Amino acid sequence: MPTQPRRVSESSLSLQLGVDRTSPVPLYFQLSQQLEAAIERGVLTPGSLLGNEIELAGRLGLSRPTVRQAIQSLVDKGLLVRRRGVGTQVVHSQVKRPLELSSLYDDLEAAGQRPATVVLRDTVAPAGASAAAALGVAEGTEVRLIERLRYAHGEPMALLTNHLPAGLLDCDTGALEATGLYRLMRAAGITLHSARQSVGARSADAGQAQKLAEEPGAPLLTMERTTFDDTGRPVEHGSHLYRASRYAFEFQLLVRP
Repeated sequence: MPTQPRRVSESSLSLQLGVDRTSPVPLYFQLSQQLEAAIERGVLTPGSLLGNEIELAGRLGLSRPTVRQAIQSLVDKGLLVRRRGVGTQVVHSQVKRPLELSSLYDDLEAAGQRPATVVLRDTVAPAGASAAAALGVAEGTEVRLIERLRYAHGEPMALLTNHLPAGLLDCDTGALEATGLYRLMRAAGITLHSARQSVGARSADAGQAQKLAEEPGAPLLTMERTTFDDTGRPVEHGSHLYRASRYAFEFQLLVRP
Protein backbone atom coordinates (compact mmCIF):
# COMPACT_ATOMS: atom_id res chain seq x y z
CA MET A 1 0.00 0.00 0.00
CA PRO A 2 1.21 3.58 -0.64
CA THR A 3 2.61 5.38 2.36
CA GLN A 4 0.58 8.14 3.93
CA PRO A 5 1.04 11.29 1.80
CA ARG A 6 3.19 13.97 3.40
CA ARG A 7 3.45 17.65 2.68
CA VAL A 8 6.58 18.75 0.90
CA SER A 9 7.20 22.35 1.87
CA GLU A 10 5.74 25.33 3.65
CA SER A 11 5.54 27.16 0.31
CA SER A 12 3.41 24.43 -1.29
CA LEU A 13 0.98 23.33 1.39
CA SER A 14 -1.50 22.01 -1.18
CA LEU A 15 0.99 19.44 -2.48
CA GLN A 16 0.93 15.91 -1.11
CA LEU A 17 3.06 12.98 -2.18
CA GLY A 18 3.10 9.25 -1.53
CA VAL A 19 5.19 6.30 -2.68
CA ASP A 20 4.20 2.67 -3.14
CA ARG A 21 6.86 0.46 -1.58
CA THR A 22 5.36 -2.68 -3.15
CA SER A 23 5.74 -1.29 -6.67
CA PRO A 24 8.65 -2.41 -8.87
CA VAL A 25 9.10 1.25 -9.84
CA PRO A 26 12.07 2.67 -7.89
CA LEU A 27 11.09 4.99 -5.05
CA TYR A 28 13.27 7.83 -6.32
CA PHE A 29 11.54 7.65 -9.71
CA GLN A 30 8.08 7.69 -8.12
CA LEU A 31 9.05 10.79 -6.18
CA SER A 32 10.64 12.56 -9.14
CA GLN A 33 7.60 11.85 -11.35
CA GLN A 34 5.22 13.27 -8.76
CA LEU A 35 7.33 16.37 -8.24
CA GLU A 36 7.62 16.88 -12.00
CA ALA A 37 3.84 16.53 -12.39
CA ALA A 38 3.31 19.10 -9.63
CA ILE A 39 5.64 21.53 -11.42
CA GLU A 40 3.88 20.96 -14.74
CA ARG A 41 0.45 21.55 -13.16
CA GLY A 42 1.64 24.74 -11.48
CA VAL A 43 1.14 23.39 -7.95
CA LEU A 44 4.85 24.00 -7.43
CA THR A 45 5.42 27.41 -8.96
CA PRO A 46 8.75 28.96 -9.98
CA GLY A 47 10.58 30.04 -6.83
CA SER A 48 8.91 27.46 -4.57
CA LEU A 49 11.28 25.98 -1.99
CA LEU A 50 11.33 22.26 -1.27
CA GLY A 51 13.75 22.44 1.65
CA ASN A 52 16.92 20.42 1.95
CA GLU A 53 17.33 16.68 1.47
CA ILE A 54 17.25 15.86 5.20
CA GLU A 55 13.97 17.73 5.67
CA LEU A 56 12.42 16.10 2.59
CA ALA A 57 13.55 12.63 3.60
CA GLY A 58 12.05 13.10 7.04
CA ARG A 59 8.77 14.46 5.71
CA LEU A 60 8.38 11.67 3.13
CA GLY A 61 9.73 8.79 5.20
CA LEU A 62 12.41 8.04 2.61
CA SER A 63 16.17 7.66 2.81
CA ARG A 64 18.32 10.67 2.05
CA PRO A 65 20.03 8.97 -0.97
CA THR A 66 16.57 8.25 -2.47
CA VAL A 67 15.51 11.87 -2.13
CA ARG A 68 18.88 13.07 -3.45
CA GLN A 69 18.52 10.88 -6.56
CA ALA A 70 14.99 12.12 -7.21
CA ILE A 71 16.04 15.75 -6.87
CA GLN A 72 19.11 15.29 -9.05
CA SER A 73 17.00 13.84 -11.87
CA LEU A 74 14.91 17.02 -11.87
CA VAL A 75 17.98 19.24 -11.55
CA ASP A 76 19.35 17.48 -14.65
CA LYS A 77 16.10 18.30 -16.47
CA GLY A 78 16.39 21.95 -15.48
CA LEU A 79 13.24 21.92 -13.35
CA LEU A 80 14.95 22.35 -9.98
CA VAL A 81 18.07 24.14 -8.82
CA ARG A 82 20.10 23.77 -5.63
CA ARG A 83 20.99 27.09 -4.01
CA ARG A 84 23.54 27.25 -1.19
CA GLY A 85 21.95 28.50 1.99
CA VAL A 86 18.48 28.39 0.44
CA GLY A 87 17.73 24.79 -0.47
CA THR A 88 16.13 23.19 -3.49
CA GLN A 89 14.08 25.61 -5.55
CA VAL A 90 11.70 25.21 -8.49
CA VAL A 91 12.99 26.95 -11.59
CA HIS A 92 10.08 26.46 -13.99
CA SER A 93 8.32 23.72 -15.89
CA GLN A 94 9.57 22.44 -19.21
CA VAL A 95 7.53 23.74 -22.13
CA LYS A 96 5.91 20.91 -24.06
CA ARG A 97 4.77 22.13 -27.42
CA PRO A 98 2.34 20.22 -29.63
CA LEU A 99 3.37 19.79 -33.25
CA GLU A 100 0.78 22.02 -34.86
CA LEU A 101 0.70 25.33 -36.68
CA SER A 102 1.02 27.66 -33.70
CA SER A 103 3.57 30.21 -32.59
CA LEU A 104 5.98 29.77 -29.71
CA TYR A 105 4.77 33.06 -28.25
CA ASP A 106 1.17 31.86 -28.13
CA ASP A 107 2.16 28.47 -26.70
CA LEU A 108 4.25 30.04 -23.95
CA GLU A 109 1.52 32.52 -23.09
CA ALA A 110 -1.10 29.75 -22.95
CA ALA A 111 1.17 27.78 -20.60
CA GLY A 112 1.52 30.77 -18.28
CA GLN A 113 5.24 31.10 -19.06
CA ARG A 114 5.31 34.93 -19.44
CA PRO A 115 7.03 35.17 -22.86
CA ALA A 116 9.33 38.05 -23.72
CA THR A 117 11.34 38.78 -26.86
CA VAL A 118 14.58 40.54 -27.74
CA VAL A 119 15.11 41.28 -31.43
CA LEU A 120 18.74 40.64 -32.36
CA ARG A 121 18.42 41.41 -36.09
CA ASP A 122 15.68 42.84 -38.29
CA THR A 123 17.04 43.60 -41.71
CA VAL A 124 16.86 42.90 -45.44
CA ALA A 125 19.46 40.41 -46.61
CA PRO A 126 20.17 38.12 -49.59
CA ALA A 127 18.45 34.75 -49.19
CA GLY A 128 20.75 31.78 -48.74
CA ALA A 129 20.14 28.52 -50.55
CA SER A 130 17.79 26.93 -47.98
CA ALA A 131 15.70 30.06 -47.34
CA ALA A 132 15.46 30.79 -51.07
CA ALA A 133 14.30 27.26 -51.84
CA ALA A 134 11.75 27.37 -49.04
CA LEU A 135 10.32 30.74 -50.14
CA GLY A 136 10.40 29.87 -53.84
CA VAL A 137 12.76 32.67 -54.85
CA ALA A 138 16.18 32.76 -56.50
CA GLU A 139 19.19 32.49 -54.23
CA GLY A 140 20.47 35.97 -53.42
CA THR A 141 17.00 37.53 -53.63
CA GLU A 142 16.52 40.11 -50.90
CA VAL A 143 14.25 38.86 -48.11
CA ARG A 144 13.46 40.10 -44.63
CA LEU A 145 15.63 38.44 -41.99
CA ILE A 146 14.44 38.49 -38.38
CA GLU A 147 16.45 36.97 -35.54
CA ARG A 148 14.93 36.95 -32.05
CA LEU A 149 15.73 35.56 -28.64
CA ARG A 150 12.59 34.31 -26.90
CA TYR A 151 12.47 34.26 -23.10
CA ALA A 152 10.17 32.57 -20.60
CA HIS A 153 10.19 33.56 -16.93
CA GLY A 154 13.21 35.73 -17.66
CA GLU A 155 15.35 32.88 -19.05
CA PRO A 156 16.29 32.38 -22.71
CA MET A 157 14.22 29.61 -24.25
CA ALA A 158 14.78 29.71 -28.00
CA LEU A 159 16.76 31.40 -30.75
CA LEU A 160 14.39 32.12 -33.65
CA THR A 161 15.52 32.97 -37.17
CA ASN A 162 12.84 33.80 -39.74
CA HIS A 163 12.96 34.72 -43.42
CA LEU A 164 9.96 36.47 -45.01
CA PRO A 165 9.39 37.69 -48.57
CA ALA A 166 10.46 41.31 -48.79
CA GLY A 167 7.56 43.73 -48.35
CA LEU A 168 5.20 41.08 -46.98
CA LEU A 169 4.90 42.43 -43.44
CA ASP A 170 5.10 46.02 -42.28
CA CYS A 171 6.08 46.08 -38.59
CA ASP A 172 8.91 47.49 -36.55
CA THR A 173 11.21 46.06 -33.88
CA GLY A 174 8.92 47.25 -31.11
CA ALA A 175 6.01 45.25 -32.50
CA LEU A 176 8.19 42.16 -32.87
CA GLU A 177 9.21 42.41 -29.22
CA ALA A 178 5.66 43.01 -28.02
CA THR A 179 4.00 39.94 -29.50
CA GLY A 180 4.45 36.89 -31.75
CA LEU A 181 5.27 36.95 -35.44
CA TYR A 182 2.20 34.91 -36.41
CA ARG A 183 -0.06 37.36 -34.58
CA LEU A 184 1.46 40.22 -36.54
CA MET A 185 1.02 38.33 -39.81
CA ARG A 186 -2.63 37.57 -39.08
CA ALA A 187 -3.24 41.19 -38.07
CA ALA A 188 -1.80 42.22 -41.45
CA GLY A 189 -4.43 40.09 -43.22
CA ILE A 190 -2.20 37.10 -43.98
CA THR A 191 -4.11 33.82 -43.61
CA LEU A 192 -1.80 31.10 -42.34
CA HIS A 193 -3.08 27.83 -43.76
CA SER A 194 -0.48 25.08 -43.51
CA ALA A 195 3.19 24.38 -42.91
CA ARG A 196 5.93 21.89 -43.73
CA GLN A 197 8.10 21.17 -40.71
CA SER A 198 11.00 19.01 -39.59
CA VAL A 199 12.41 18.51 -36.08
CA GLY A 200 15.97 17.50 -35.20
CA ALA A 201 18.80 18.06 -32.75
CA ARG A 202 22.32 19.43 -32.64
CA SER A 203 25.01 20.56 -30.22
CA ALA A 204 25.26 24.25 -29.40
CA ASP A 205 28.23 26.09 -30.84
CA ALA A 206 29.89 28.85 -28.82
CA GLY A 207 27.69 31.65 -30.15
CA GLN A 208 24.44 29.73 -29.73
CA ALA A 209 25.44 28.61 -26.24
CA GLN A 210 26.17 32.19 -25.16
CA LYS A 211 22.80 33.46 -26.39
CA LEU A 212 20.86 30.60 -24.82
CA ALA A 213 22.76 30.52 -21.51
CA GLU A 214 23.99 26.98 -22.14
CA GLU A 215 27.43 25.39 -22.22
CA PRO A 216 29.07 24.87 -25.64
CA GLY A 217 28.11 21.42 -26.85
CA ALA A 218 24.81 21.39 -24.91
CA PRO A 219 21.94 19.63 -26.74
CA LEU A 220 19.56 21.84 -28.69
CA LEU A 221 16.33 20.92 -30.44
CA THR A 222 15.95 22.25 -33.96
CA MET A 223 12.90 23.06 -36.00
CA GLU A 224 12.75 24.01 -39.67
CA ARG A 225 9.35 25.25 -40.80
CA THR A 226 7.96 26.75 -44.00
CA THR A 227 4.50 28.28 -43.65
CA PHE A 228 2.01 28.78 -46.49
CA ASP A 229 -1.01 31.06 -46.79
CA ASP A 230 -4.43 30.06 -48.09
CA THR A 231 -3.30 30.55 -51.70
CA GLY A 232 -0.39 28.12 -51.28
CA ARG A 233 2.21 30.90 -51.27
CA PRO A 234 5.16 30.45 -48.88
CA VAL A 235 5.06 33.40 -46.48
CA GLU A 236 7.66 32.47 -43.86
CA HIS A 237 10.60 30.15 -43.34
CA GLY A 238 11.80 29.60 -39.79
CA SER A 239 14.99 27.99 -38.52
CA HIS A 240 14.72 27.72 -34.75
CA LEU A 241 16.88 26.42 -31.90
CA TYR A 242 15.43 25.42 -28.52
CA ARG A 243 17.12 24.53 -25.23
CA ALA A 244 16.54 20.80 -24.76
CA SER A 245 16.61 21.29 -20.98
CA ARG A 246 13.65 23.69 -21.18
CA TYR A 247 11.67 22.49 -24.17
CA ALA A 248 10.09 19.41 -25.74
CA PHE A 249 7.86 18.62 -28.71
CA GLU A 250 4.79 16.45 -28.17
CA PHE A 251 3.43 14.05 -30.78
CA GLN A 252 0.00 12.47 -30.93
CA LEU A 253 0.19 9.11 -32.72
CA LEU A 254 -2.86 7.34 -34.14
CA VAL A 255 -3.15 3.67 -35.01
CA ARG A 256 -3.77 3.21 -38.72
CA PRO A 257 -6.98 1.17 -39.27
